[in-house]
Amino acid sequence: MKKVKLLFGIFAILIMLSATPLFAGGGGSYPNGAEGFLVGIAPPPGFYAESYTYHYSADTMKDNTGKHIGAFDKVSVWAEVFRFIWISKYQILGGNYGQHVFFPFLNVDLDFKVPVGPKAKSHYSDFNLPYIIYSPFVWTFHKMGGKLHYVFSLVDIYIPTDDQDDDNMANVSHNYWTFEPVFAITYLPTKNWALSMKFMYDWNTEQDDAPTVYGFNVDRTPGQEFHFDYSFSYQWAKDFRVGLTGYAYMQTTDDDYDIDSSIPAPVQKLLKADEGHHSAKFAIGPGLWFHKKNMFFMLKAQPEIYARNTTKGTAFWFKFIYAF
Repeated sequence: MKKVKLLFGIFAILIMLSATPLFAGGGGSYPNGAEGFLVGIAPPPGFYAESYTYHYSADTMKDNTGKHIGAFDKVSVWAEVFRFIWISKYQILGGNYGQHVFFPFLNVDLDFKVPVGPKAKSHYSDFNLPYIIYSPFVWTFHKMGGKLHYVFSLVDIYIPTDDQDDDNMANVSHNYWTFEPVFAITYLPTKNWALSMKFMYDWNTEQDDAPTVYGFNVDRTPGQEFHFDYSFSYQWAKDFRVGLTGYAYMQTTDDDYDIDSSIPAPVQKLLKADEGHHSAKFAIGPGLWFHKKNMFFMLKAQPEIYARNTTKGTAFWFKFIYAF
């Protein structure tokens, strides 16, 4: 019985193996669903502060075929993200130049139905500022008499702030960088309707000493990722919008493990199989947007209706923007 539980736990950890507990592969650094309403409409020149409050919970994990992973119990993630935006009056080819920076504070609680991982425990938790996100070049445009708006970030850079804890399966920190070009667009075909999307593509550097359940640390390069946030919204009343918001995530390339002869052959085989297990998600749910004077408020619920090689749960967001 003890051997059966151990093998069950090993299978769960292989599915969970990454820098965050929510992805089998890829880096998974961006908190999917963070944006939506009017995301392509950058503010006028000035300084802005934003606060994102985030909660994600799931009690289901899917494998590569969509079946439940029995050893997984539940995960809960809380985050408070602070963002500061500066848009200048300086224009380049008709678009305003700016910069932004994010400070995400994350708390993760992770539970299994059997003891698993380096510490042979069924519960892991962690709290930290895992990275800072910075873009040195944000470029904003407003076209078609106010009907079309779009924003480029040349690259959002995820800068690690603390090394990962190799013994903690809920560890939020990681020791690799992510480089993410961003394009956001909002189109208003009528006065009331708006379609907004934020597209991103991630390249990840090598993750040194990625932990495995077998007690071996393996260098790993997380796979590349394409993902987008979206919203369809309607202006129900002055300064008030309702709509549907959500996100899609797709890992586009394999993870790459640096496997050598120091790792036993059975473990090599399992790691090589895990390299090809790409994560994917899709979520959709209701949202509200409200504006008063120099403040903006957004509330969203985003249940995931599709998941592969990752958890399937629901994300909740509350966003507040203050214009100085």
